[in-house]
Amino acid sequence: MDKLIGREQEIRLLNQYTSSKRPEFVAIYGRRRVGKTFLVNRLFTGKLTFSMTGVLEGTKDEQMEAFIDAMQEYSGELIDKPKTWMEAFRILKNFLKKKVALRQRCIVFFDELPSMDTQRSGFVRALGYFWNSWASLQNNLTLIVCGSATSWMIRHIVDDKGGLHDRITHEMHLRPFTLLETELYLENNGFLWDRLSVMQVYMALGGIPYYLGLLHRNESFAMNIDRLFFSEDEEMRREYRRLYSTLFKSPDSYTSIVEALSKVRAGLTRNELKKALGKDSSGSLSNKLEDLVNCDIIRKYVVREKEIKKNSAIYQLTDFYSLFYLTFVPRAEAETGYWNNHIGTPEVNTWLGLSFERLCMAHVSQIRQAMHLDRIATRCYSWRSKRITPKAQIDMILERADNIINVFEIKYSEAEYTLDKKENSKLRNRIEAFRKETEAKEALWPTLITTYGLTQGTYSSTFVATLTMDDLFL
Repeated sequence: MDKLIGREQEIRLLNQYTSSKRPEFVAIYGRRRVGKTFLVNRLFTGKLTFSMTGVLEGTKDEQMEAFIDAMQEYSGELIDKPKTWMEAFRILKNFLKKKVALRQRCIVFFDELPSMDTQRSGFVRALGYFWNSWASLQNNLTLIVCGSATSWMIRHIVDDKGGLHDRITHEMHLRPFTLLETELYLENNGFLWDRLSVMQVYMALGGIPYYLGLLHRNESFAMNIDRLFFSEDEEMRREYRRLYSTLFKSPDSYTSIVEALSKVRAGLTRNELKKALGKDSSGSLSNKLEDLVNCDIIRKYVVREKEIKKNSAIYQLTDFYSLFYLTFVPRAEAETGYWNNHIGTPEVNTWLGLSFERLCMAHVSQIRQAMHLDRIATRCYSWRSKRITPKAQIDMILERADNIINVFEIKYSEAEYTLDKKENSKLRNRIEAFRKETEAKEALWPTLITTYGLTQGTYSSTFVATLTMDDLFL
């Protein structure tokens, strides 16, 4: 039996929601393959009163068939197929009434909820009526709904303006594993990898449990990547289209945004992205960007500027799998051992550096912990100059409430990093550009994040503090 790795906070909260003395309506969402279904099914093995999974891309009739199959399995009775969702929820209510009367906690789980909302099916209205008219009055009932189509879950369940408006008692955004959780997952599955290998696989696949489950422990990182992306099987090559098709009904308009962002290291503003797409997409672009942020594909941040202008926020691709796929797969040559043959090339080295930056941005809470900033308010972002030539860029800025700004230099290295005269000069010039353009009055502290630490030398004292990859595993 697979073991639940990590998810301590989610487990604690779900146990709290299913043991409270009031009705609970819990919405769980997150990107495809992140482990939503596994979490609920494993945590509540043998405890679910009713559970149904929607049929991906299924018709209304197929969804009704799935409902009947589930109802007959849990009730042990033959049931006529309902014609509408109102009738289906009436059948469910009558079944649950018997359980509720026994004063035992009832846990109802609907998985892949967005699939059930087929065109003109009335599913959301029927669900709202079921909750408002009866389920919300049962103090020993917990309703858990789950879906990978995150934008649908947020718009139609969490932020619904109709019958489910303000009815969700709790929402849970299940995010990818952290580096530490990834390490624990691999160790639990018999992997004897050092932290550099764990970090590299994270930078290629992200902390997605299903993807990690495709790795073979008797293969190296390079061998696994070749098998998953560049072999005849190529399972992770096919995943790209599946991922976006599951998340969005019109995936092409979303993948065009992702592909445009993959080409720009620092990210793009909305107006820059609109120009890069080469078409008038102003009408729905804002909604699509919001959807991609909610799905953990991109991030949105506002840089420190003398004057904050409308639409000045920057969008940056942060999904590790998408970044790896778009960097290598479309132009990969048809050769055996493609990845292994390209280790050490400028293309791979550039990707390692860029992905390590993204890795640090994804583990800001661990960085704050390593720097003992848990009790100090902070704001984290990247920065790029707009008025100074040549353009300057800083990987990560951490503004602190104690009037200090950590200016991070992020360097991927497979040995101790050495700061030489040239790089030291570049770093100081970037910091000075940041000070002039933002008119920052705070103390600016150069801070290094690298893999194995800093070699002591002539310029090593430039950094006020140095963090290593071990700090990212906190």
